[in-house]
Amino acid sequence: MADTALVLAIDQGTTSTRVILFDQALSIRKTAQQEFHQHFPESGWVEHDPEEIWSTTVAMCRQAVDSAGASAAQIAAIGITNQRETTVVWDKTTGRAVYNAIVWQDRRTAAYCESLRAAGYETDVTARTGLLLDPYFSATKLRWILENVEGARAQAEAGNLLFGTIDTYLIWRMTGGKRHVTDATNAARTMLYNITKGDWDDDMLTLLDIPRGMLPEVLDCAAVFGETEPGLLGARAIPILGVAGDQQAATIGQACFAPGMLKSTYGTGCFALLNTGTAPVFSTNRLLTTIAYQLDDTPTYALEGSIFIAGAVVQWLRDGLGVITSAAETRALAAKADPHQDVIIVPAFTGLGAPYWNAECRGAVYGLTRNSGPAELSRAALESVGFQTRDLLEAMMADWTGPAGQNVLRVDGGMSASDPAMQFLSDIINAEVDRPQVLETTALGAAWLAGSHAGVLPGQAEFASNWSIERRFSPSMNEGARDTRYARWKRAVAATMQV
Repeated sequence: MADTALVLAIDQGTTSTRVILFDQALSIRKTAQQEFHQHFPESGWVEHDPEEIWSTTVAMCRQAVDSAGASAAQIAAIGITNQRETTVVWDKTTGRAVYNAIVWQDRRTAAYCESLRAAGYETDVTARTGLLLDPYFSATKLRWILENVEGARAQAEAGNLLFGTIDTYLIWRMTGGKRHVTDATNAARTMLYNITKGDWDDDMLTLLDIPRGMLPEVLDCAAVFGETEPGLLGARAIPILGVAGDQQAATIGQACFAPGMLKSTYGTGCFALLNTGTAPVFSTNRLLTTIAYQLDDTPTYALEGSIFIAGAVVQWLRDGLGVITSAAETRALAAKADPHQDVIIVPAFTGLGAPYWNAECRGAVYGLTRNSGPAELSRAALESVGFQTRDLLEAMMADWTGPAGQNVLRVDGGMSASDPAMQFLSDIINAEVDRPQVLETTALGAAWLAGSHAGVLPGQAEFASNWSIERRFSPSMNEGARDTRYARWKRAVAATMQV
């Protein structure tokens, strides 16, 4: 392949669709991004319009290619990374979704999950899928669609409906309906996939009454997923050769290939993954056991902690309260906050994720005074992410007995660009925090999967050796202050869960 070969990475996220063109040096040649609408039909419900996701994806692919002055002939492969767990059901003849995509943040099935837990199913569910009984995952969202959309169950049982996470839906559309596939990392987030057997779990399908025929074929993260319809991005059909859920793609992009290596991504939510190698580690601290990536038919596992609200707390300051006009303002405001105030935000807007898994509690603010204002709220918003990350890491270290990964946390995602947030993170977890040169690690991971499979990007060892740091944050907070502040956070969380 010529030196001009490019890899197109589609990063279909929770609030926007981003497309990045990488060259063979893994430099970013062009980026295109577009936000799309968030739908909140009821309290705790979050939906997306699948057609809008599709249209923004196509538009951003074309914009990135055109603005780079590139052609389809130069694109060696496409990699896809996506918001995980978000659930789409569509008619396999018309391609139209029978209902909006139900987003990973959606909590409408909380009562059903609680009924399964009360009936004693959670231990078996965890043993099979590595997950907990929570509305977060795809399975109960899929069941809700079958139970609540008129005619959906009958159509599904007749073999007329297909299910997929966003990667599957995009591939099906991009290939003109020829390929109904997913990768192991996305499958592992559905609560329908047996992560040790490597197949859809019949007992889970029976428990939730889901027809197996709706489910996609599961492939490695680097595999032939299909090729685009000619005309979608130019005259040439382009192979789709890499797929991973967003957090797993970020793990790959951060080159966390050795057991004990740890990364945390700060986007809408925050997700920390600890590579545990080729054997799954099942948590005793309510963390998730998941597939970090699967190559050559061999899964590598991870412990994962999921925080539902990270960057979204800054969006709340902007869109909900109107105290800032852009996310970037929080950095300067946080620096101006009154050091004598100790405002704490517990951003449980859609419940609390790991290690609490409380779907019903809602957000709270503690420590307000008459003088509290945008500066104090901005600092509290940034610090809430550090506090929640420490919750995750303490649970992980209690579960993990392997190598410690040099006591370093690799970070990425939009909020990782905030120096105050990353410094507080280093302070509160008492560890080095490394921010890479390429912050777009999610797209980078998808690009590497596709490009390495196409033979235009380096193999795993060379890719890992080329990972480079932009800045290291080292802890500077004294131990007494660290422990006092974290204890106050824990009290705030306990109070929030009691309301």
